Amino acid sequence: MSDRIILKGLQVFARHGVLPEEKRLGQRFVVDVVAHLDLRPAGRSDDYTQTVCYDALTKVVTETLTARRFYLIEAAAEAVADAVLAAFPPVERVMVEVRKPSAAIDAVFEHVGVAVERARG
Repeated sequence: MSDRIILKGLQVFARHGVLPEEKRLGQRFVVDVVAHLDLRPAGRSDDYTQTVCYDALTKVVTETLTARRFYLIEAAAEAVADAVLAAFPPVERVMVEVRKPSAAIDAVFEHVGVAVERARG
């Protein structure tokens, strides 16, 4: 399916990481989600109930990232992908990218991150 709903650049403050300071101080994470689903029913009917609500998608992602702590952003991304597929049955496939713009690395960089793609079945 090439149709998709895109959530780009969602900023979430959370306390993920391996280092004690990351858990104590927390930091900003930036998340992109691309949910693949058939948008024809919504496009043809102009009916809100035939699509995935952006607000609901944003809430699922935010709640997943703030409900528990993860050592790895790989685990955080996996949890977000699982939550999106569980919450929105029309979504056939989801891509989740989690970025850390302030990772504790002695270097100058824009961000570090991971991306996972998961599908039903």
